[in-house]
Amino acid sequence: MTQLERIQEAVGRAKLGALLLMDDRNIYYACGFMPTDSAALITPRRAWLITDSRYTEDAQRRCFAGVEVLLNSGAQPLMRTLGRLCAEIEGDIGAECEKLSHLAWLNTEHALGRQLVGADAVINGLRAHKTRDELATLIRAQRIAEAALEAVLPMIKPGLSERELAAELTYQMMRRGSERNSFDPIAITGAHTSMPHGVPGEGVIKSGDFVTMDFGCVYQGYCSDMTRTVAVGSATDEMPNVYDTVLRAQKAGIAAAKPSATGAEVHAAGAKVIADAGYGEYFGHSFGHGVGLDVHELPNASPRNEKPLGEGALISAEPGIYIPGKFGVRIEDVLYLTGDGNEDITKAPKELVIL
Repeated sequence: MTQLERIQEAVGRAKLGALLLMDDRNIYYACGFMPTDSAALITPRRAWLITDSRYTEDAQRRCFAGVEVLLNSGAQPLMRTLGRLCAEIEGDIGAECEKLSHLAWLNTEHALGRQLVGADAVINGLRAHKTRDELATLIRAQRIAEAALEAVLPMIKPGLSERELAAELTYQMMRRGSERNSFDPIAITGAHTSMPHGVPGEGVIKSGDFVTMDFGCVYQGYCSDMTRTVAVGSATDEMPNVYDTVLRAQKAGIAAAKPSATGAEVHAAGAKVIADAGYGEYFGHSFGHGVGLDVHELPNASPRNEKPLGEGALISAEPGIYIPGKFGVRIEDVLYLTGDGNEDITKAPKELVIL
């Protein structure tokens, strides 16, 4: 069954007449091509991508088989084309209430002359469980990021600024096939590492610092995400102890991660190691999140997620300890849940490195 056929089957199971997609990444997932200012309409038997002259030629070449590309123009604007198609469809039209603003939702209903129903669960449910084909693309994105890390490590020396390091990570990923960053890279040093989402600035690496790098790239639409923390020159007695605690917490969460486990159970396995070591107050975020076309998507390995993660879920494994004013450590891999366990698709070494 093709990806489009899986979506069409899901639309039928949801008893919808059609599913309207206007989010770029959802359109890419359904059609195989990612334009902007466009829409896709999927019924149990047919599929249309409505886009403009900037994209029509490329869309006709790249879209999945079974997707009909329609031209959006001044004479035939997007909403008029959607209205014409929807007029022929019986049953509810589902749409992305989590992606559309309230005003866009109301304007779309007005243009179509009918009410929409929230149907995010249809597309989100499919995107949360990756096929083997998707996994292969995600692994390629991960390998690009890992190769960039390998290239950058010899450059990490006293005097290098955070911004220079962030720029070098971006450059090394781009020259290896990245389409773009999956998010703005985090490259921070010294006391800045205590900020989980610290922004690279004018800070300069010094001997005795921890350096945390959280980064990823996009390859064929799919994201990679990884974090490594290294020490430069030397380390205090506390630094390797904290690092080892985070690594043990990550390994505990990875051991607990399987399709039948809830996000809360995976989080708890990692969090317990950190709490037992006396650092519980310094771990404030979730153990992990889904990764795919978006770098943060469902499902989450979070204390709030009491649902099983499910077969084919792809989640990050990224516990951390962040001691304000001193330093922080985070280590992040990405896991593919299958069978009774998981496959760690991140292959970069993660034992403490002192450069």
